[in-house]
Amino acid sequence: MRLDRRRLIGTGLLALAAPAARAGTPPPPTSRPAGILDLAIAADAPSTPTGLAIARGGRIFVMMPRFTGAEPITLGEVLPDGSVKPYPDAAANRPDPQAPQATLFHVPNGVFDRDDTLWVLDAGLPTGKGRPVPGGAKILAIDIGRNSIRRTIPLDAGVVPDSSLNDLRVDVRDGRALAYVTDQGQAGAGAILAVDLDSGRVVRRLADHPSTRSEEGLVKFVERRPVMERKGDTPEKSPKGGANGIAISPDGRRLYYAPLMSRRLYAVETAALRDPNVSDAAVAATVKDLGEKGMTGGLTTDSEDRVYLSLQEHNAVGRRLPDGTVEVLAADDRLIWADTFWITPDRWLYISAAQVNRRPEFNRGRDLQQPPYAILRMRIDADPVL
Repeated sequence: MRLDRRRLIGTGLLALAAPAARAGTPPPPTSRPAGILDLAIAADAPSTPTGLAIARGGRIFVMMPRFTGAEPITLGEVLPDGSVKPYPDAAANRPDPQAPQATLFHVPNGVFDRDDTLWVLDAGLPTGKGRPVPGGAKILAIDIGRNSIRRTIPLDAGVVPDSSLNDLRVDVRDGRALAYVTDQGQAGAGAILAVDLDSGRVVRRLADHPSTRSEEGLVKFVERRPVMERKGDTPEKSPKGGANGIAISPDGRRLYYAPLMSRRLYAVETAALRDPNVSDAAVAATVKDLGEKGMTGGLTTDSEDRVYLSLQEHNAVGRRLPDGTVEVLAADDRLIWADTFWITPDRWLYISAAQVNRRPEFNRGRDLQQPPYAILRMRIDADPVL
C-alpha cells in the first residue's frame, strides 16, 4: 500500500513514512511538549517573596527574606485583591534584637502541618548577612485562627557565625513532631539541622559535606542570562549557595535535598539525621547521590514519592520519578526564578515566581524586579505529603 504523506501530517505517524535518516543526522526529538500553568494570584509583595504556604481554607502566606534590611516586612498574608499585609501583625515584623524570640528578622520559608499550624523559619539575619542575632534564629508555630504566635523553638544550637537558614519541612506523625532545616551558608558551606519540636533539641548535620556544599565552577542561567554577583569593584562571579531545597518522602524516612548551586539531588535517612547518638560519619554514610536534576530552588514531594523540581533555568516545573526519570511538567515565561512549591489537598500544585535573578546584586545595582509577583498553579495526579 502506498502511503499518502499529506494525510499523515498532524497524525503523529509521519515519522513512520519518512525515509531513513542519513548517517550523522540527529534523531527526532523524543520529549513531550510541556504543559501550561495558570495564574493563581499576582501578589503585590513589597519585596522578594521566596517562600509560599497555603492553608487548607485557602489563605495564602508569603515569606520575604530581608536581603538588605530595608524590607518593610518579612512575613505576610496575600489578600484576595493581591495586596500583602504584615503577618501576624506589623509589630511582629519589626525586628528587635532585644526581643529576638518575639520578632521576625529574616523569614525565607514556612509550612503548614496537617493540623493547619503555620510553622515559620526565621534565620535571624536582619540584613541578610553577618552573624545571626543571638536568639533570632528560630522556628515559630503560629495559630492562624487566632493570628498569634503559639510557640517558639530557638535554633541557636544549630547555627554558626556564617549560617543562612533557608528551607523548612515539618513532619508530625506517630506522636512525634520533627523539623528539618537547610543552612545554605553565606560562603557556600552548608548543613542540615534536625529539630525535635517537642523537646527543642537541635542537631547540626552534614556540615560542609559535599552534598550540602556549593559546587565550584557552575553558572546558573535565568531568563537567558547568567546570574552573576558583583560587589563593589570586584569582578563578577557566580553566587554561592549550599543546602537549599528540601522535601520529605511520604513515609518520612528520607529527606531529599540539594544545594542552590548544584545540579545534583541527594537523599539522607532522617532517623540518622535526628539521632544525636549517631556519629556524623554514620549520617554521611546514609547519603545517596540521586543524580542530575537541573538547577533548582525549592523541592516538594507527593504521595507517590515523586520529587517536584523548580527548574529555574527553564522557567519550568519538573518532576523526578522514583526510578530516576526526570520529566518536565509545565513551563511558563511568568515563572521567573521558580522557587517554592505548595500542594493542596485537592491536588493543585502551586509555585512562586520570586524574581531573585532581577535583584540589584545580580544586575550591577539596578533593581529589575517587577511586582506583582506571580503565583502559578497546575493540577497534578497525586496527594500532598503532610
